Amino acid sequence: MSIPDGPGLDRLPLELPKRVSRREFLHLSGMGLLGLGLPLRWTRSQLEVGDAQLGRILSEKADIYLEPTFLARHVKTVWRDEVYPVLSAAIGDPRPETNRVWYEIGNLGFVHSSAVQPVRAELQRPLRYVPYLGTLAEVTLPYIEAYWEPKKARHAYRLYYETTHWVNGLTWDHKDRAWYRIYDDRIGQHYFAMAEGLRPVLLSELTPISSDVPPAEKRIEVSLLEQCVRCYEGATEVFTARISSGTLSEKGDAWTPTGAFTTFRKRGSRHMAAGNLATGYDLPGVPWVSYITQEGISFHGTYWHNDYGTPRSHGCLNMTPSAAKWLYRWTHPIVPGNLDELWTEGGTAVRIFG
Repeated sequence: MSIPDGPGLDRLPLELPKRVSRREFLHLSGMGLLGLGLPLRWTRSQLEVGDAQLGRILSEKADIYLEPTFLARHVKTVWRDEVYPVLSAAIGDPRPETNRVWYEIGNLGFVHSSAVQPVRAELQRPLRYVPYLGTLAEVTLPYIEAYWEPKKARHAYRLYYETTHWVNGLTWDHKDRAWYRIYDDRIGQHYFAMAEGLRPVLLSELTPISSDVPPAEKRIEVSLLEQCVRCYEGATEVFTARISSGTLSEKGDAWTPTGAFTTFRKRGSRHMAAGNLATGYDLPGVPWVSYITQEGISFHGTYWHNDYGTPRSHGCLNMTPSAAKWLYRWTHPIVPGNLDELWTEGGTAVRIFG
């Protein structure tokens, strides 16, 4: 499958951009064409506008145009982790065909949606105590900072909106501020983040979907050509979402495998890392992970790009966090809320084809 590289559009006919209302924008988000998150460095008055739709810049830099087309006048360059109000969404250029959505941000102009994570600002009330075995928690701000001690020193990681983390402790600093203790499953150590930026996931959110359907009646089909996942209960399709699968690396080891698999291992959060700073990745809090191979290929939520429909992973099946959460709840095995992961001999059947 040939994937367009993007902005070489001078020979393409343009269509009149279609503006999308706020209601339609939220509907697109639910369909997985957009995403959703907010930063702790903002003032409290700014954070109190929790219902506002915001956007965090995902790329090292992104270009703003006067209209939703790469042929329009360039207005401004914005940079990674800057956050702006998202005023509307628009259907722009006919290319790339896999993602024609643009966002109008901060009265500046339009940016292609692949470079923006839609986010919100939602401050949380800290728990009075953390359950003995711990609890899964989700970041509800565009990003928060994690530190090796419960104070703003010795920075550990930046944790992004809709990432999930295993919280197993609560402490208060000398200013009476609440900090959650987070266990990092990759390095086997703890770090701390201010509790007002993390929302404990309710057990009701982990209730299995279609639990009355026999496990053998559930199956997943993934089309790498269409970059799409479809879930079936018997002959009935009950869910579909766009994905980003693997791309061939120079070593040829980042391609999503085809064949028959099962979701034999699941965890609500995983710190994924490989390689070095130049060629690898280091991604704490990857949410809603459903593994299908012993080598680590999985369905999981993604917060580092918003370009579903285009292959761009290291072999996994990237999904929006909300789509990955649905799949996590629908598939077997069922992970109890007080466990951070579960292995099984079986699982839900998965078939991946080109």
